[in-house]
Amino acid sequence: MDRREFIKKCISIAAISTVTPLFRTKKLLGSPFEGEKNPDLVAVRNGEPDKMFDAAIKAFGGMEKFVKRGQTVVVKPNIAWNSEPDGGACTNPILVKRVVEHVINAGAKKVYVFDHTCHDWESTYKVSGIENAAKNAGAIVVPAHKESYFEEVRVPGASILKTVKVHELILESDVFINVPILKHHGSTLMTSAMKNLMGVVWDRGFYHRNDLHGCISEFCLYKRPDLNILDAYYVMTNNGPMCYSKEFVSKKKMQLISKDIIAIDAAGAKILGREPQDIKHVVYGSQKGLGNIDIEGLNIERIVL
Repeated sequence: MDRREFIKKCISIAAISTVTPLFRTKKLLGSPFEGEKNPDLVAVRNGEPDKMFDAAIKAFGGMEKFVKRGQTVVVKPNIAWNSEPDGGACTNPILVKRVVEHVINAGAKKVYVFDHTCHDWESTYKVSGIENAAKNAGAIVVPAHKESYFEEVRVPGASILKTVKVHELILESDVFINVPILKHHGSTLMTSAMKNLMGVVWDRGFYHRNDLHGCISEFCLYKRPDLNILDAYYVMTNNGPMCYSKEFVSKKKMQLISKDIIAIDAAGAKILGREPQDIKHVVYGSQKGLGNIDIEGLNIERIVL
């Protein structure tokens, strides 16, 4: 990296550090002189969803780091609610489209997109804009509304969620990419990467009846995504997970990506104005050794567009 590029990078770090507590960590790791070491987390702001992802995945060395030629990939957004993109309830379709494009350009044989929705799946897929965006990018969009699509598996080391029915594509795919939206949730305080995985299981009701936070964390003992991409463009700050008033939706124009599902949720909590320790399933996941909850100890690449 030459001097001009280094100065530009420093200016970007300084600018982003004034925006939110997430970007005001005391220890700025990941110096541009550290060579090829990939960051633990990339935080991007002030761009459109597709352009922010272009920058973020480049910082990780490209989608080719995660997807090899001929592989089958599942891209799992949040499509749970009958909400338009600026409603802050579902993942931004522009981001989903761009993720699929990167996956296909990396050589994937097939790319599937689905969610086990809360509202009627045919409606949520259309109204969210995700079905059209994913198909236009080359993905195969499939439903998850029938129990026959799910297969029971055992969760190693679980004390609550000992078995769970998981969508067959999660079991069959080579690569699993998690693309949640960040928002408030009335029961868990936050929906982010870990909670988005409830959309790959059949019986979400079991979670609610048997320690919601515990089940969310224990699912990660069975399966953690290969990559997490957190959409924080439109962020629902209250009345989640399905808010019917845009009064509680803030246009933050941010995006996080990480392989570490605990780290990305810890960072997401900061964007919502909370501490990671406020979110029980993030704490439980950290205690289970599923990732790093210590934001100040992360190697964070900060990018401003």
